[in-house]
Amino acid sequence: YRCRAGEIDVIAEDRGTVVFVEVKERGGESHGRAVEAVTLEKRRRILRAAHVYAAKHGLSDRPCRFDVVSIDWGPDGPRVRHDAGAFGES
Repeated sequence: YRCRAGEIDVIAEDRGTVVFVEVKERGGESHGRAVEAVTLEKRRRILRAAHVYAAKHGLSDRPCRFDVVSIDWGPDGPRVRHDAGAFGES
């Protein structure tokens, strides 16, 4: 989902909770791990985009969660990590 406020990679539902998912991938550790690329500013943009999406689709009263799926490629193949509830509004 893309809007002027930001972008969300995946929007899903988990037992009545709207889940906004950021997916990050890294080909090596020269630029850090994938999960580290979800900076504070990136999280703020995701939160803004989620508010726009929820308002546009009548979901503002539903519980929501913000997850991060990170994929780090190494010599043994991909390492996938799913952080459910990785961040939220503070």
